[in-house]
Amino acid sequence: MNIKKQFIDGAWVASESGAVREIINPFNQEVIAKVAESDESDTKAAIAAARKAFDDGDWASTPAIERGGLVRRIAELIERDREELAELESIDTGKTVEESRWDMDDIAGVFRYFADMADKDGGEIIESPIPNSTSRVVHEPVGVCGQITPWNYPLLQASWKLAPALAAGNTLVMKPSEITPLTSIKVFELMEEAGVPAGVVNLVLGPGNSVGAELSENNDVDLISFTGGIETGKRIMQAASSNVKNLALELGGKNPNIVFADAAFETAVDQAMNAVFFHAGQICSAGTRLIVEDSIHDNFVEALVERVKKIKLGNGFDASTQMGPLISEDHLNKVIQYVENGKKEGATVAVGGDRPEEPELQNGFFYLPTVLTDCTTDMSVVQDEGFGPVITVEKFSTEEEAVRLANDSIYGLSGGVFTNDIAKAERCVAKMRMGTVWINDVNLYFPQAPWGGYKQSGIGRELGKTGLEEYQETKHIFQNLKPESVNWF
Repeated sequence: MNIKKQFIDGAWVASESGAVREIINPFNQEVIAKVAESDESDTKAAIAAARKAFDDGDWASTPAIERGGLVRRIAELIERDREELAELESIDTGKTVEESRWDMDDIAGVFRYFADMADKDGGEIIESPIPNSTSRVVHEPVGVCGQITPWNYPLLQASWKLAPALAAGNTLVMKPSEITPLTSIKVFELMEEAGVPAGVVNLVLGPGNSVGAELSENNDVDLISFTGGIETGKRIMQAASSNVKNLALELGGKNPNIVFADAAFETAVDQAMNAVFFHAGQICSAGTRLIVEDSIHDNFVEALVERVKKIKLGNGFDASTQMGPLISEDHLNKVIQYVENGKKEGATVAVGGDRPEEPELQNGFFYLPTVLTDCTTDMSVVQDEGFGPVITVEKFSTEEEAVRLANDSIYGLSGGVFTNDIAKAERCVAKMRMGTVWINDVNLYFPQAPWGGYKQSGIGRELGKTGLEEYQETKHIFQNLKPESVNWF
């Protein structure tokens, strides 16, 4: 089995230490790849390459229309290799290959969006209060960007960072999750094929406590963009203070999904499942907190449970599979403990709550789709991000109570409201402290709309115009057209 290498300064190289990591298929624990294991020395080399490419190279000054053309070329290559990328993503993460195909289409769309955005901002002329002068505002690249991506959507989350960084004229060092690096490696091959100059994009493959820490602390890195857990995000914030780096952090969520009695019942039940069980609930925006009006609560839970019982678990490459495994044994154990804690706190397991019994699933990291009822906001299962196929169900009596429950969280990434009363929906949306709120839908995103959270769900936004602005500095340029002596001194 060939060892996949890291990409530094335009070349594929082994790690300096010679260390190698095995990549495991979560469906059956088979070794699917071996990759170079980077450490601090490899990370420093990658940062130095990015620094040199930014300070001494031509990329930052390349006309925006040319940068956009190159980013568009990457999109075309992703579309060309869509099936290969989807298969890599599925074998690496365990998700269904059909879901991975959707992801690849979204990823190509992200690159196309930022390719189109690259040359759309020519700056701004502002009126100067000083006679005989001009005043203008321009946007310039931040510089060297450290990008740290998660294991749940490896290439999708990478695209949200790579595309705007390149479109804006930055150089970068990316660290994908050490357990799901395969599609990131492949897309760096595509960027090399597209003609990205040496040193502009660099890939290091290693753990957060060495590679991620070096990216966060190194004074030659100007920005850190991180998607992942809240505790790691806090450590990155502390480390980034070494040179007051720019920060863009998406730190997950514990997302409420409010269902009013006047909602379209069957649609709301279906969407409550869609909110959670794609990719076994390993989604930062998963609507794991189901908050149901008391008058329909019992019927709604009964209908939900009947649907959940029918979800088919299996190999992501089997067309009949609806939900795959969790990512790792460690994460499976965390989800098991999460549910056990909920039971101790008084939650009732309406369905699931255990590992499946089928012999063919025993080698994989599977957990049954689970619904917990009798939940209240003082329970850890309601407050903590479980990141698994688990729905907690709360009930409410009034509109005000529904909003209060929804906001009772340290997180504020996303939320949903299901009702046929649009005025009611708008009142709720106005009071819900979240970066994205859906009305009669869940988990929908597209490149044109910003993504990010309130409160401890993070800092900054990805996607949309603001996603490009995260990778830009704003400069004011004043020019005196008729300079004269001031004669103050």
